[in-house]
Amino acid sequence: MQSRELIVYIVDDDPAVRDALCWLMKTVSLPTRAFDCADICIDSLQEEPAGCLITDVRMPGMSGLDLQRNLYHKYPDFPVIVITGHGDIDMAVRAMKAGAFDFIQKPFNDQELVDCVHKAIEKGAVADQRKQESNRTRRLIGCLTDREQQVLHLIVGGNMNKQIAATLCVSEKTVEVHRSRVMKKLEARSVAELVRAVLIAERFLE
Repeated sequence: MQSRELIVYIVDDDPAVRDALCWLMKTVSLPTRAFDCADICIDSLQEEPAGCLITDVRMPGMSGLDLQRNLYHKYPDFPVIVITGHGDIDMAVRAMKAGAFDFIQKPFNDQELVDCVHKAIEKGAVADQRKQESNRTRRLIGCLTDREQQVLHLIVGGNMNKQIAATLCVSEKTVEVHRSRVMKKLEARSVAELVRAVLIAERFLE
């Protein structure tokens, strides 16, 4: 499964801070995209990004906390790190409750921020991979016949062939044929793998 390019998005109205953060990310070979305001950043993200975002809190127009909340509603699995020189406990609590990955106060230690970015990217990459798996599984399920989808639903529900046969009023041999076709079409090597794929697909339908 092809991975998307991981980018560190940086939003800060201070050009010196933006340049410093871009340089820091470059030292650890992470590509960046920098913006001087939250509104431009939001407008540039036409599809779900991969990587993470670092944003200051106090900026003209949309604040960093508003940006973070906006992104969380659109892309809940995209990690956002909030940094500020004017932070307090209440602000940190609000940011974390709103879905921020972390809240870091200035001045911060470069290595601390780099470590935080790596952890955020790792978490986001796992979620992104599962989402891609979910989309793929839903496409494959869409290729099943109505009867095969019924059999799939009953398999995921923990039913054995005999129970499925009784529910659908067919023979166990017929169930075995449908079961084999379901496994093949969904490219699952075991029932456990089949169930896992379907559960991941359902999780991203919520």
